[in-house]
Amino acid sequence: MGSREKIKTIVLTIACFSAILATSHYYYQKRRKQKNSSQKNLCYLVADNSKPQNSFKHVLADNSYTQFKHLKRNEDKSTSNSHPYEEEIMGLLQNLTPQVGNFVNGEMDMEMSSSYIWVETEAQLNELVKVLSSERVFAVDTEHHSLRSFLGFTALMQISTLKEDYLLDTIALHDVMSVLSPVFADSSICKVFHGADNDVLWLQRDFHIYVVNLFDTAKACEVLSKPQKSLAYLLETYCGVFSNKTLQREDWRLRPLTEEMVEYARADAHYLLHIADCLITELKAQDIACPDDKSLSFLEASRRSNMVCLQLYTKEIEAFPGDSAASSILSRYLNNQGGVPSHSETKDLVGRLCMWRDFMARLHDESLRFVLSDQALAALASKVSKTIVEVHDTISEADLESTVGSSLVSPSPVVCSHIDDLTYLLQGKMESHDGIFGTFLRKHLGPDGTCPLSIYNYALLSKFNLEPTNGFSTRQNVGKGSKRIGREASRQLFVQKFSCKTPVYHNCRIYANDGRLLCYCDRRKIDWYLRRDLAKLVEENPPAIMLLFEPKGRPEDEGNDFYIQSKKNICVGCGEGKHYLRYRIIPSCYRVHFPEHLKSHRSHDIVLVCVDCHEIAHSAAEKHKKKIAAEYGIPLFVKNVVDSGDREVFTSSGSTENHEQAGVSPLQLRTAAMALLRYESMMPSSRRDELTQVVMKYFGGREVSNADLEKALLVGMSPYERKKLQKKKGISLKHISEAIIPNKSKESTADNTNNGEQTFEEVENSQEKNHPTQMDVREKGSNLNISEGASVIHSAGRNFDKSCLTEMENLHALDNDEDFESTKPSDDNNNPDYSYGTDAPPNHNHKLSLLGHGPHGKQVVDHLLKEFGEDGIREFCQRWRQVFVEAVHPRFLPGGWDVKHSGIREFGAYSVYNPEKNVSDTAKA
Repeated sequence: MGSREKIKTIVLTIACFSAILATSHYYYQKRRKQKNSSQKNLCYLVADNSKPQNSFKHVLADNSYTQFKHLKRNEDKSTSNSHPYEEEIMGLLQNLTPQVGNFVNGEMDMEMSSSYIWVETEAQLNELVKVLSSERVFAVDTEHHSLRSFLGFTALMQISTLKEDYLLDTIALHDVMSVLSPVFADSSICKVFHGADNDVLWLQRDFHIYVVNLFDTAKACEVLSKPQKSLAYLLETYCGVFSNKTLQREDWRLRPLTEEMVEYARADAHYLLHIADCLITELKAQDIACPDDKSLSFLEASRRSNMVCLQLYTKEIEAFPGDSAASSILSRYLNNQGGVPSHSETKDLVGRLCMWRDFMARLHDESLRFVLSDQALAALASKVSKTIVEVHDTISEADLESTVGSSLVSPSPVVCSHIDDLTYLLQGKMESHDGIFGTFLRKHLGPDGTCPLSIYNYALLSKFNLEPTNGFSTRQNVGKGSKRIGREASRQLFVQKFSCKTPVYHNCRIYANDGRLLCYCDRRKIDWYLRRDLAKLVEENPPAIMLLFEPKGRPEDEGNDFYIQSKKNICVGCGEGKHYLRYRIIPSCYRVHFPEHLKSHRSHDIVLVCVDCHEIAHSAAEKHKKKIAAEYGIPLFVKNVVDSGDREVFTSSGSTENHEQAGVSPLQLRTAAMALLRYESMMPSSRRDELTQVVMKYFGGREVSNADLEKALLVGMSPYERKKLQKKKGISLKHISEAIIPNKSKESTADNTNNGEQTFEEVENSQEKNHPTQMDVREKGSNLNISEGASVIHSAGRNFDKSCLTEMENLHALDNDEDFESTKPSDDNNNPDYSYGTDAPPNHNHKLSLLGHGPHGKQVVDHLLKEFGEDGIREFCQRWRQVFVEAVHPRFLPGGWDVKHSGIREFGAYSVYNPEKNVSDTAKA
């Protein structure tokens, strides 16, 4: 019996163990299937129906990388970059009339009743269109939502007439809101907004609604020099209503709206007509008080308002998604931090993470900050978390320490759903950004994608070809892709080195002692007045001051409306706001020689342009320079000064040219010389002959040696650059410098030495003594460094089109609105015979940059002054402005910018440019 019991026990134990094993295996397989199933349908949007935009059937601006298409009224004339109602708006601007009555005339009841009309059906919207069509004025405001949407959308519109308030549910009516377009485009009906810059763009983006005939109460505040121009200030001042502006950040997708939100939304539009009426009364009273004013205040407010209507909505498209965000995160969070493994590796990782965030935000129609905060992204790049748990903890800790991300769920649903993507990126398994995009696009939107397709993300599929390709086409595409990436990398380097690093326009204001707005300026000018107790601070953000003395002249006295306009830090051509350069419409080689009162402190002809628009503008400017050279018979480039003569030289094409009338630019000469010195033996014979002809042209057509090529490298170099080159090569450049200084310059320095000769070092010391150094120029209000900028060109433009490289003054960011010529040292002798080819004369002319054209600019200006006087200069400037307008077709020029702008300027008694002051200073000396 004992053995049987043992056998039963063993069998029972084995059976139990087998049952447990089978059960465990069953649950293991079940969990595995559930895990695989959850991974395949991981996206949070599968079960999330809370996004109201998912119900939209017609979306004008999706999340793809294609540009926004504006309404085309006439297929033959309209283009994607033209305003469909430009003709009507320009007609209003050209025919503004002061004979316009007030909007309210006492008809409006200031008490806001409890009744309003909620519009949420198409029938109600059509009834509203009939009502508005019979009105001559109505007020409009919008509420926008951007947190849970990539581009954002209009969540509510408020319209108020003299008798009724309407709240439009633009979420429910999204697909039919365009029925309002004719009313908003009717030039006989005035639409009153406050701060309409964003509203105008949002209406275009969401509904193809374009506003024509606008009165902006914020622009009226600017003309009246109000201490504030916020709507809350106007409501309190004119209506005695206190508005809680914190409600502006509420979630306006909420339905139904709370009573507090309804009251806030109604107030923004209900009182706007009364506020506009009060402001118009003040504008007309101001006109009566100043009958001699050349620019009537009411007309000026109307003009500024309607200029807002000309804006066009554009999508911000980057060559590589997330590039600008990556640059910002690197500079703000990861520069000079310990624990970063490698700058290049970190930079690449930040770029990958930003690209992933951008793609996921577009795919799920979420804002970037909702997907992943900048702080969390920087923490991921610096700590390099490798596991899912580490990634989760890193994001949570970073957002917990941040005041920005603490109000949001951390990590976000996007990260939680696709956290395996982040770990994949952090492990460095991808080789290129294109690979990242293609991999995740296949994974999330492909045939077996884990994320649902929507009207917002469907167009993303056009960015990447999901069809298989054969080997030949693949190799072909790789070749094209590598060239494109090389060109784009070169372009990005150019943008990084030369674009403005900080906003150019600070939009600080200066008021006269009677409260009239004089101009907008930068913070440094504000600080200059305050340090000298010449003004008092009247507003802090942005700073505004009131002068404590009577200024000499006012903008309206000179017809200079441009200077009393706020300016946006965007490209005036296409609206690009991520990177931009300061571009001089009138090239400095001419303008530097203008009379002081026609050029000093003139920001009208210095505009912001992006790299692409800069290339277009510069190309047109170079063509116009050649036209001017032919028109006036003044050679564009300098004559030869070393071994030059009247010899005829045969070029590679077999033609001849007289070197007395031709020349070569310093940059072209130095580039050709450097290429010959380094790569002559590897060049094709045709290219070698072409570059040799360039150098021979400079040396008068004679044969050139290696010594001549070394001399050519110094042409156009500043003393600072020569010192740098001497230090790098460890050689003395004395013999070279002496060889390229003409006899006339040598004779002028003979008195400074015992033996009639001057060393290279003495020449440099003389130059630095007689002219401001780089730091001296900065202290005068500029951070321009021509020498360093020129030395960077070769690396920045290796694959980028060098035609975009204009005079270096145009390629640097200046933080003030003043012109640089007024602080530049000048050639006291103004010797027209001075040639750019003399590299290191004792009196080095700083006005001639590496890309300048020698005496050409001065000779043209002298000719204009002699033949036509100052009227010739003004006409000359207008021609250059017209060239810029026809080349770039700018759509975002600041208000008041005009091709026929007057350049006249009067100087105050204490100005350093006042002729009388200069005479008195000379007499005292």
